Amino acid sequence: MPAHMTDHRVRFHELDPYDHVNHAMYVTYFEIGRVEALVAVELGLDALKTDGFQFVVTKIEVRFRSAATAGDDLVISTGVSKFGRASTVWQQEIHRGDALIATAEVTVAVTDRSGKPVRPEPYIFERLEHLAIENHSV
Repeated sequence: MPAHMTDHRVRFHELDPYDHVNHAMYVTYFEIGRVEALVAVELGLDALKTDGFQFVVTKIEVRFRSAATAGDDLVISTGVSKFGRASTVWQQEIHRGDALIATAEVTVAVTDRSGKPVRPEPYIFERLEHLAIENHSV
């Protein structure tokens, strides 16, 4: 599946009282994966902002499959499965070795700096094409 992969080691402060990664942290992990994927295709958030664009998450659906714990080495796989006029749909997975930990489907709108949805300049989707993957459900 992955168009881009990001490594992450679970840290103590990311755990809940049961010594598992707190469910809210997975949203952060998925964001880390998307941001690193954007950097890899030369669409860093600072550059987008300078050009007058933002990527705004409008929907995120997470499915938890297994628990991660302190010290686990995770891999966040990230790809874009759908391109709309002013939005994209991202598919993401988190693995610990061969074990699938969590999946996410994320809808991301392209907006101007005021938050108004806009069609992106062609170079944005051209670069995002490097992250394109076959659409599959989470």
